[in-house]
Amino acid sequence: MKSLTLLLLLASASPVLTGCVPMMAASAVSMAAQGSHGEAAGNEDLQAKARDACTERASQYGAVHVNVVEQRKADQIIVWGTVDDGKESRSFECDFGTQITGFTLRRIAPAS
Repeated sequence: MKSLTLLLLLASASPVLTGCVPMMAASAVSMAAQGSHGEAAGNEDLQAKARDACTERASQYGAVHVNVVEQRKADQIIVWGTVDDGKESRSFECDFGTQITGFTLRRIAPAS
């Protein structure tokens, strides 16, 4: 009787154990992978350099307004903003590591 009770107890706990252990392992792998890419630590000096470099690049197209500076990783900052040359406003996205690695300028559709 004891062995039957023990067997039923193990059988009922089996789905919980088989679901938990793989999920914990997947979580640990995910955390390790994120750590290897570098944390998005608040690096104010690098953010300021990104803002300045991206502002300078965008100024070729008109008056610059920076909307957001977002640090995604220790070495990846994205700067979003707008430029206005007096004729039209456009948005820009500027990718920055230790220098500008990408710059995209987009037309802003006029409001209807």
